[in-house]
Amino acid sequence: MNEIIKALAVRKSVRSYTDREISSDCKEKILRAATEAPTAGNQQMYTILDITSQELKDKLSVTCDNQPFIATGKMVLIFCADFHKWYQAFTLAGCSPRRPGPGDFLLAVEDAAIAAQNAVTAAESLGIGSCYIGDIMENYELHRELLHLPEFVFPALMLVFGYPTPQQQEREKPKRAALDFIVHENAYPDFSPEEIRQNIADLKGSDFDQWMQRFCQRKYQADFSLEMSRSVAAALKEFQG
Repeated sequence: MNEIIKALAVRKSVRSYTDREISSDCKEKILRAATEAPTAGNQQMYTILDITSQELKDKLSVTCDNQPFIATGKMVLIFCADFHKWYQAFTLAGCSPRRPGPGDFLLAVEDAAIAAQNAVTAAESLGIGSCYIGDIMENYELHRELLHLPEFVFPALMLVFGYPTPQQQEREKPKRAALDFIVHENAYPDFSPEEIRQNIADLKGSDFDQWMQRFCQRKYQADFSLEMSRSVAAALKEFQG
């Protein structure tokens, strides 16, 4: 197994960090790796906000579903889907551009997510742990004001980085689903109820009904999940004009 594939296989989310700081050299390597990611039409429809203010980290640890470890991150990056720059460029060139729509929004989110994963992989190669924070999509209006986001810019995801503690290094990575439950040839399969039950039970190592009921209540039906959907809908309205 080559080193890149090995790193992808063992990588897990890290939410507890040592006091060791991330050097400016490592930080630049991670940021440069992010900007080398594939991108739609080579537009790089994203902006990366490097959150260095401890006061801002503290606020984000509250606004992003009350997760204190965010405030302890040695590097915090917010990847914004950004069509603002291209809309400005089209206008400057006299193009009379249409307002960006939902398709442009999703392409920009894809660009941001791909760049973020490059950053995660680069950090892992340097021994630096990371954790994705989707909750940055919540509280859209508040985060927009807090981060001074202009029109057509949406905070798609946040990454918190730091050197993992021994406990985090030794913690077992959560099991992933079997390949044949995820990968299918040419068309989407028609799963039987038993296949759904068995695959989820095998993945979680527990009773399907009990686990699913707890998870549905804790995640899918939770207030943060509802707020996330509301915030994304609010952002999409901006892109729909």
